[in-house]
Amino acid sequence: MALVTTTEMFKKAYEGGYAIGAFNVNNMEIVQAITEAAGELNSPIILQVSAGARKYANHTYLVKLVEAAIQENPNIPIALHLDHGADFEICKSCIDGGFTSVMIDGSRFPFNENIEVTKKVVEYAHAHGVVVEAELGKLAGIEDDVKVSAEDSSYTQPDEVEEFVSKTGVDSLAIAIGTSHGAYKFKPGTNPQLRFDILHEIEKRIPNFPIVLHGASSVPQEYVKIINENGGKLKDAIGVPEDQLREAARSAVCKINIDSDLRLGLTAGVRQVLFADPSIFDPRDYLKVGRANVKAVVAHKIKDVLGSEGKA
Repeated sequence: MALVTTTEMFKKAYEGGYAIGAFNVNNMEIVQAITEAAGELNSPIILQVSAGARKYANHTYLVKLVEAAIQENPNIPIALHLDHGADFEICKSCIDGGFTSVMIDGSRFPFNENIEVTKKVVEYAHAHGVVVEAELGKLAGIEDDVKVSAEDSSYTQPDEVEEFVSKTGVDSLAIAIGTSHGAYKFKPGTNPQLRFDILHEIEKRIPNFPIVLHGASSVPQEYVKIINENGGKLKDAIGVPEDQLREAARSAVCKINIDSDLRLGLTAGVRQVLFADPSIFDPRDYLKVGRANVKAVVAHKIKDVLGSEGKA
């Protein structure tokens, strides 16, 4: 099976009351872990690449790793997606370079300017058989080059979505309802609550339209504990409750982004091995443990959060 777009994925997810996991990839071990879990659970997946990943691993290496994963897992639908494309040129580069989906993040611009830049990307992408995700509202937090303070974050306004979707022709829409980037999403002692009232109002405004949640890692405390017990310093790392993500997946949310949880699993494995035996210097000895953790995270998300098991 060749790379696919998200069009059919999202249609089935919307109708079936589940979501597709969009997992960020940075190296071979992460690609292997995600696709092995998805292959074993017969789940469609989205492999997404941030600007930081392209700088770190190189566009060509990442595309070839994904091509290898498809060859190893020929029976599951895989889309290759650009996460948080900053401008038209970055989106164009990924469209021309083999991606099947791109995100243009114009959320930092005023509403009309966001429409303008998004429409330009949509026109080019659609002419090349590629789908486009855009964003309305601003998520707080830090992810690679995306940095938004809590003061500058804002919820998506439901009364803007119809005009935005209509004027841009975009294929899916990322909204801000209380998720945030990174491992420090909420303050200790708080009761994190997503704004389902906003989500449901958006559903009414644009029925049958795929919605995306960014910043949706849950920050597994078992990995935070392992990291901290093995020389790490992750104080007050708190994520989105998984029961709320499952509720979102039953609604119009067709794509849920997960990155920090993968990083935590990988880091926990590496730290645990090296802390237990400082004489180890073979990368395979510690990366295989980190890779196993990432695979376990992805399998759990597919089965218990996204609901996409058996949907390939």
